[in-house]
Amino acid sequence: MQNPTLHRYATRPGLYFTDDGGADAIVRSETADQVWFCVIEPVDQPSAFYSEAIRLFPNTSIPLVKQISDFKVCTRIIESTYVRETLFKMEGPNYGLWSVHIPKAWDGMRYGYRVDGAWDPSHGVRFNPYKLLLDPYGKGIDGTMQLDPAAFAYECKLEDGKIVGDPFGKMNTIDSLGKMPVSVAIDDRATTKLDSESVHPHVPWSKTVIYELHVKGFTANAPWLPEELRGTYAGLAHPTTLAYLQGLGVTSIELLPIQASQPEVFLQERGKRNYWGYSTLSYFSPEATYATKAAQQAGASAVRQEVIDMVQALHDAGFEVIMDVVYNHTCEGGSAGPSICWRGLDNLSYYRRQKNNIAYLEDTTGCGNTLDFTNTHVTTFAVDSLRYWAKRIGIDGFRFDLAPSLARLDGEFTRYHPFLYALRSDLLLGNLKVIMEPWDLGNQGWRTGQFGIPFAEWNDRFRDTARTFWLSEAEQTQGNTVGMQEMATRLCGSADLFATDPGRGATASVNFVACHDGFTLNDLTMYSHKHNEANGENNHDGSNMNRSNNFGVEGPSDDPVVMSKRERAAQNLLGMVLLSLGTPMILAGDEFGNSQGGNNNAYCQDNDITWLKWDWLYHSTKTLEMHRLESVSRLISIRKSLDLYHHEDFFTRLSQIGLLKPSSRVQWFLPDGTTPMEQDWFDKSIRSFAMRLLSLNELDVILLVNGACKDKQFHLPADTEWQPLWCSAETTGARPAKGTTVEKVDLSDEDSVWTHFVPKNTRIGQVIQEVQSEQEDIKHRPAVKPYERSNDASDTVMLPGLTGKSRVYRLLAHNVAQQRAALARQHQQKAAGNTAQNRAVNTPETDRQAASEAPKPNVWTVPSMSITIMRQTTLG
Repeated sequence: MQNPTLHRYATRPGLYFTDDGGADAIVRSETADQVWFCVIEPVDQPSAFYSEAIRLFPNTSIPLVKQISDFKVCTRIIESTYVRETLFKMEGPNYGLWSVHIPKAWDGMRYGYRVDGAWDPSHGVRFNPYKLLLDPYGKGIDGTMQLDPAAFAYECKLEDGKIVGDPFGKMNTIDSLGKMPVSVAIDDRATTKLDSESVHPHVPWSKTVIYELHVKGFTANAPWLPEELRGTYAGLAHPTTLAYLQGLGVTSIELLPIQASQPEVFLQERGKRNYWGYSTLSYFSPEATYATKAAQQAGASAVRQEVIDMVQALHDAGFEVIMDVVYNHTCEGGSAGPSICWRGLDNLSYYRRQKNNIAYLEDTTGCGNTLDFTNTHVTTFAVDSLRYWAKRIGIDGFRFDLAPSLARLDGEFTRYHPFLYALRSDLLLGNLKVIMEPWDLGNQGWRTGQFGIPFAEWNDRFRDTARTFWLSEAEQTQGNTVGMQEMATRLCGSADLFATDPGRGATASVNFVACHDGFTLNDLTMYSHKHNEANGENNHDGSNMNRSNNFGVEGPSDDPVVMSKRERAAQNLLGMVLLSLGTPMILAGDEFGNSQGGNNNAYCQDNDITWLKWDWLYHSTKTLEMHRLESVSRLISIRKSLDLYHHEDFFTRLSQIGLLKPSSRVQWFLPDGTTPMEQDWFDKSIRSFAMRLLSLNELDVILLVNGACKDKQFHLPADTEWQPLWCSAETTGARPAKGTTVEKVDLSDEDSVWTHFVPKNTRIGQVIQEVQSEQEDIKHRPAVKPYERSNDASDTVMLPGLTGKSRVYRLLAHNVAQQRAALARQHQQKAAGNTAQNRAVNTPETDRQAASEAPKPNVWTVPSMSITIMRQTTLG
């Protein structure tokens, strides 16, 4: 049987340019009475529709909806905004779609929709033809919403900077044109548009190192950029920016939302904006404010091209681009919010509603509304949007904000949700990186590890374990909640959470200790309490459960002991992220110690609080920030060089059912060289242990965790020699050494050599000269003062650098190290007999055999509160 002829508009919604010079406009509204397609033109230019349109004049006795309903095409002039609006009456609904063909269309055409229907807020219906609505599929945006009663579908007024009115009251008849953004058409018919598309890096999960950054915040203060490129897509694509990212060594750049966003009403009432961008205005349009001024002036097509060029530049430099997306809610907020797009088009279809009261929206996001992914067309809308960003813009993957809200049926989460299956089965999206934020505010909203293959997930259990061990319980002697067992589970890729499907394992765990939402890494070590006063919410916003530690001083400190503890803790956290099995993610700026002044919810701070500070970069001597950066870069390079971290078979479901014994890939040791017994795993006072990753054809590595507040001797496996690769204590003056004492590290007077070779006639050369001349100014030099000896009897020295707090390094005194070593030897001799006697019965067979062979001790002393990675020197 032959298929019937396809209806011209039986297609996806959107605006499609046609070969006759016009365009087909299609929009979905399943419950509307009438829909109009509206083109906005300037009054002082000839109209493209003069021959077709009937001119309307203001008439207060006839409602607008009556005037525009009488004609197929009509036009009117709105003098207050100096524009001409031409309205095309659409046909429909045809399976929920409304359509019209307009005779002329052009790239950059500004347009929107007006929708008429019932006004019955008590039943969730809020049609209002006086509100110009965005195209949900629009590829460009022009303008922003103004805090004005015209933006709201219900009668309201502006009092003392706040919107006051009853969202369930009468319909507002104030026209919103001029007070709201409009959609902008982009002609995508060019056959050569993808000719210059770069090659996608396609980094395997097992080799991925994610770097989360904000497009504007990363370069807003960047001194290597000319002013016009700072805070822009083009600034992120600048060669010097790319060189910095390459020097750091990350593989995948995860961008905070770059889809067009709109500040929530309560933020606009306070004169603030949603800096993070988690308040989506358009799912197809890029955020225009991140484009250069030249691109913004050139229009939506130029803005989008700047985004495409940025992605291609990152690809050409070897980076993947992952985009943070917010499909769980829109910028329209709750019922009292504005009518910008979805609410005015089809409030019942787009948003989830409370089961017992259809008038009110379900809110599992904390943002007032939740998109209804039980509606097939909402799922299709999201998939269409994702495919557009992947295919047309070149995005390599997506991170889904509050992902459980996208996978709820009848309010309950299910890993078998149609949207998740749509992502898995799509030929394009199914081959991209897809990362879930596995929690929301709905019923049983914590779903870490439950999304299944092929999705990766942010691992908050890893975050909390690492913070607790290295920060909040770092100096506790009793009452610890995190011990060796919990740490071992996280270091091995959280098999308890992610070994859920055949083939799913450690790489599905995105390991992190800091992200955009919460304290930065440095603030975790500087503040025991949040300091969000600048947000204007009386410090009530943001999490109170941070597991942070200020190490005795709240905020910045010049005390060398405090600074040393903080730096050591930060390095421990970075080391745990990058040395654990799984997919590591670090927050931009953590590699050099960026701070937000203790603000752990800086979502509304578009200023120096959130913009990264780069003034440390061009000094002639290495600052604390530079030492941190070099340490992190070396650590990333080490991880990428170790093939053991590139396997995906650690603790998959196969290991859970016994087909792959975990012991064939990893071994555990206590500092005395023995294998932990059952009671050791449950003894949370044990904070020092070793983890050995084994391979038959690669060099083994061993991870030494010393969570004690003193240097500790580790008896390493004697079947090979070991070479230290990295230690978290190096930037604070110590590293592991074979024998009974740690090795001192002198970081004083290290030159930042690269600054000597930059040509002075270049922009960067000029910046270096300015910074270094300021550094030489006596007013910028620190006052030299003696530093008191710390409680653990270590010495301090003065190092040159940028600021007083970054000039001080704590170095272990040689004589103190010798005293500690002598005491350790005495303790070891006394304890040797007891240790052998106590473990004689329960020591595993491998330990007894090793003891009988009596190999030469392989003893290394590891600095206190540190994490170290070592590699065997020869294979075999």
